[in-house]
Amino acid sequence: MSRIDTVGQMMSDEEEAKIDLTPMLDVVFIMLIFFIVTATFVKELGLDINKPPDVEITKTESDSITIVIKANDKIEIDGLSVDKRAVSAMIIRRKAENPKASVAVLAYSKSRAETLVAVVDAIKEAGIHDSVPINEFKD
Repeated sequence: MSRIDTVGQMMSDEEEAKIDLTPMLDVVFIMLIFFIVTATFVKELGLDINKPPDVEITKTESDSITIVIKANDKIEIDGLSVDKRAVSAMIIRRKAENPKASVAVLAYSKSRAETLVAVVDAIKEAGIHDSVPINEFKD
């Protein structure tokens, strides 16, 4: 009988060695719910920016030369589509027609910076060294 008692005793030792994790998981979930409920959320502060509305630029008779850089990087001067390489010549021609004309650049937000830099360089190449106003439009 002693042998059976020792086997039975060994079986009971193995049963006692098992740990039931269910109560621990219950406590963890209760703590998680407690922390979620008691947490305070901070609202991030941000700046509200008033962007100008999208408008279609049409050719108007005025004392300014309007250069529009579209979202697909097409360049328009006073409503006429112009190649990047001909911008300087077109500005010189427009300036000859109206010497008092100023130059304004309107660039859409999705246009590439490379195109904008090329246009500003062409304006300087045309002999206009005053500050050129550059406006951005959102698509």
